[in-house]
Amino acid sequence: MKWLTLISFIFLLSSARSRNLHRAARDADHKSQIAHRYNDLKEETFKAVAMITFAQYLQKCSYDGLSKLVKDIVDLAHKCVANEDAPECTKPLPTIFLDRICQVDQLRDSYGDMADCCGKADPERNQCFLSFKVHQPDFIPPYERPAADVICTQYQDNRVGLLGNFVYTVARRNPFLHAPAILGLAAEYENALKSCCPESDVGACLDEKVRQASVIKERAKLIGVQQQHGCRILEKYGERTFQANKLARFGQKYPKATFQELVKMVQDVKDVYKECCEGDMVECVDDWSELVKTLCSKQDVFSSKLKPCCEMPVVERTKCIMEADFDEKPDNLPSLVEKYIQDKEVCKSYEAGHDAFLSEFVYEYSRRHPELSTTVILRVAKGYETLLDKCCKTDNPAECYANAVKELNKHIKETQELVKTNCDLFNTHGEADFLKGILVRYTKKMPQVSTDTLLEIGKKMTAVGTKCCSLPEEKRLSCSEHYLSIVIEKMCKKQESTPINDQVTHCCNELYSYKRPCFTAMGVDTKYVPPPFDPMMFNFDDKLCSAPAAEREEGQLKLLVNLIKRKPQMTEDQIKTIAGGFTAMMDKCCKAADIDTCLGEE
Repeated sequence: MKWLTLISFIFLLSSARSRNLHRAARDADHKSQIAHRYNDLKEETFKAVAMITFAQYLQKCSYDGLSKLVKDIVDLAHKCVANEDAPECTKPLPTIFLDRICQVDQLRDSYGDMADCCGKADPERNQCFLSFKVHQPDFIPPYERPAADVICTQYQDNRVGLLGNFVYTVARRNPFLHAPAILGLAAEYENALKSCCPESDVGACLDEKVRQASVIKERAKLIGVQQQHGCRILEKYGERTFQANKLARFGQKYPKATFQELVKMVQDVKDVYKECCEGDMVECVDDWSELVKTLCSKQDVFSSKLKPCCEMPVVERTKCIMEADFDEKPDNLPSLVEKYIQDKEVCKSYEAGHDAFLSEFVYEYSRRHPELSTTVILRVAKGYETLLDKCCKTDNPAECYANAVKELNKHIKETQELVKTNCDLFNTHGEADFLKGILVRYTKKMPQVSTDTLLEIGKKMTAVGTKCCSLPEEKRLSCSEHYLSIVIEKMCKKQESTPINDQVTHCCNELYSYKRPCFTAMGVDTKYVPPPFDPMMFNFDDKLCSAPAAEREEGQLKLLVNLIKRKPQMTEDQIKTIAGGFTAMMDKCCKAADIDTCLGEE
C-alpha cells in the first residue's frame, strides 16, 4: 500500500517539522494550556466551547448542572491566567475536562458502566468516554421552540444564557459534531434573532429565517455525519489515507494553489481534525480558527472564491469556506500524458522518490478533474502505481505503460456508467421504484441483515439519488460516490461487531477508495441458507388497506425484502410476477366487504 503515502516525504517532513516547532514554541511560551486557550478564545467563546464539551460527554445532564461544571473550568482558567505555574494549571486540557467529569456526584447512577472509564489512564480514558457517546439519543425529548416573544425577551435580557442553552441543546443531541460547526449554527441563530425580534410577526420571521426545529436540526445532522466520516477515515485507515483524500479534494477546490501550499494545508487540517475527533473541543476551535485565519491571509494563493467568506465574522467563516465553489482551473494546463507516460525518465523519477512522485500526480490529476470524486482519483493513483510497479521491472518500461491512459480510464468509466444508469433509473421511474431496486439488490447481497436495517440502508441510498441525481451532470459522480462512501462506511463499522457474511467482510476490508466498487460488484450470497419458514413474515391483514399510505408502502417493502430473503436466487422476472400478483390481490381485497377473508383466500 505504498500508494497511500501520497504526501511528499520532503514536504510532509518540513510541514510537520514547522508545525511541531510552532507547537513547541507555543508550549514553551505557555506553561498552561488552559490559560493559553482562554486568552486566545476570550471568555464568551471559551465558556461556549466548555459547555459543548461537557454536553457531548454528559448527554443526560441538565443545562443548569453542566453550567456549574463550566463555571468550575472558567474559574480554573482565571486562576491559571494569573499564575501559570499553579500545579493544576499545567495539565493537558482534555485531562482537566475529564478529571472534572470524573468528580461528578453519582456518575455511575446516571451513566452506568461509563463511570469505569475514570479508572483508566489517558489517552485510554478519553477513548473509553468517546465510546459511550450516543448519536441522536432517544433519551432526550424532541426540542420544542419557546414562543417567539419569549425567545426575544430572553435574548434581550440574557443573551449569553439563551445562546448557551442553544449550544447545549445542539451539542447533547449531536455528540460528534465539531464545536466550530456548533458555534457557526449558534451565530446563524443569533443573526436570525437580531433580524426578527424587531419585526411585528416574530414567529413567521424566525420560521422563514431558520425554521429551527427542522432546518438547523437537519443541518447539524448532515454536518455531523460528514465529520464522523472524516473521523472514521482518520481512525480506521490512518493519517496517510486521510491526507490523500484531502489532497485530492483541495486540488479540485483550489487548483491554482501550489503543491507545496496544499501539502501544508492538508497536514494542518489533519492535525486539527485529530483534536476535534478526540473530543478536544477547546483546542479544536482555537486551532481551527488559526487555520481559517491562515487561509484567509493567503486568498490570492488559494482561491478568489474565499473573499466573501473571509469578510464575515470569524465564527461564520468556516461554513462559508466549506460551501464555497471550486475555483476555476488555471488556463492552459499541460496534458499529464507527457510527464507521467511519455517521459522516458518516468521510472527513474518514480524509483527515486515514489511518495513525492505519486503525491504530485494526485495533485496534478485532481486539479484537472473537478468532476470526479476523490475516491475515483485515489483509484486512478493506485492503478498508476500498480502499472509502474509492474512496468519499471521490465526491459522496456515505456512500451509496457504506453496504454496507461486507457487502463486508468477504466476506473473512471465504471463509475460514470454506474452513476448514469442509476440517475437515469431514478429520474425516469422515481424514488419508489429506485428504492425497490436497491432493496432487491442489497437483500440478495446480504440477506442475513434484518429487514428494518435493509430498509434503512435502502432509504439512505435512495436519499443519495434524490440529492445527487438532480444536480448538473458534471457534479453527479462526485456527489454520489461521496455520500455512498459514507453509507457503506457506516455499515462496515456496524458489521465489525456483528459480521454479516464473508463477502461483506471482504469488501469492508478493502482499501477505503475501493469499497464502493466492491459492494457494487458483489453478487448473491450463495452460502446463505434461509431460516425455517415463518408465516408471520408474510402476515396479510386489513392494516395493509386501512393504514396511512406511508405505512402501507413500508409494509409492502418489508414483504418484498422478506420474500427475497426466502429465495435470494429469484430472477427479476419472478419478482415482477409476484409483485404484480400482490398488487392485484391488494386492489381486489381492499375493495372487498371482508378484507381478512379475501386476503386469506388469495
